[in-house]
Amino acid sequence: MLRPMLRWSASRLLAVVLTAAAAAAHAAVGLAELPANALSGPVTLFYPTQAAPASVQRGAFQFDVAVDATPAANNARLVVISHGSPGSPWVHFDLARALVEAGFAVALPEHQADNSKDASDPGPPAWRRRPLEVSRAIDRLAQEPAFASTLDFARVGMFGMSAGGHTALTLAGGRWSPSRLREHCRLHLAEDFHACAGPSLALTGGLLDGLKKLVVGAIDDRKFDDPAWYGHVDGRIVAVVAGVPFAADFDPDSLREPRVALAIVGARQDRWLVPQFHSDAIVAACRSCEPLATLETGGHGALLGPLPPAGGLAELIRDPPGFDRAAEVPRINAAITGFFRKTLLPKERT
Repeated sequence: MLRPMLRWSASRLLAVVLTAAAAAAHAAVGLAELPANALSGPVTLFYPTQAAPASVQRGAFQFDVAVDATPAANNARLVVISHGSPGSPWVHFDLARALVEAGFAVALPEHQADNSKDASDPGPPAWRRRPLEVSRAIDRLAQEPAFASTLDFARVGMFGMSAGGHTALTLAGGRWSPSRLREHCRLHLAEDFHACAGPSLALTGGLLDGLKKLVVGAIDDRKFDDPAWYGHVDGRIVAVVAGVPFAADFDPDSLREPRVALAIVGARQDRWLVPQFHSDAIVAACRSCEPLATLETGGHGALLGPLPPAGGLAELIRDPPGFDRAAEVPRINAAITGFFRKTLLPKERT
């Protein structure tokens, strides 16, 4: 009688384990939208939950999430995403979902006056604010009753794309200066025109190109006339991924030996931030950075998922011919998730 009972017990135990594993694997994405308060601006949080998802609409985007659901796990690791300029949380949902499915919670602070609702103050003024806004979002979550006890704030990860990549490099220990950007634009205005002029103005090969360069150069000389160096670090952030970052204004020596685990994602067909002057320059300077991935056929918008509706920035963020979004975006999201699993989770969980 003993051997059949052992077989039955083992079978039952295996079934329980498999059931639990299946339940974890099918955890839904929870969504909490925290309004601005005295601690921080608005923060959007995605996290694992066992609650049933439902279809929700946010602007032009539709998602299956469980709004304000109970978090599923305790001591979940936190990853903060810094959106681009002028971005929103929703264009990073595909990456957030991949991270949530791996057990992470994902917070997206809304960057003041540099977001899809208010783009009135981008560039260096926003770059000074953004790292502080990331730290304040972490502070905020540490005091939110629903999440303070479910998140582990000892080892936080951070991902940023474009202007968010600038934020990421700052939090990795980099220092930057507006006057360094001024010098870059004096030397490379034509080659890196959108980084110096903004996305709304382009060189077309026409008769007005010379005038455009003169006007942009004169504006940049005044706008970036600040020799100060800026930086901000947060000891809770220990792993950073910078995707197609704005980086021409950084001191390369400040990122030669980053204070955190740092990975770079580049897109070879990026027409907004030419890799030679931005992501490639950081990889070349950094001795310990991990060149996590380079999308050979990807453009500036390759790290967005879903892409925003066509608009004023469409020409710069649309996928170039030959880019296989259905295959490449999941691949890059898996690589980013794997980096955070390696750098944030205890060894026995990786």
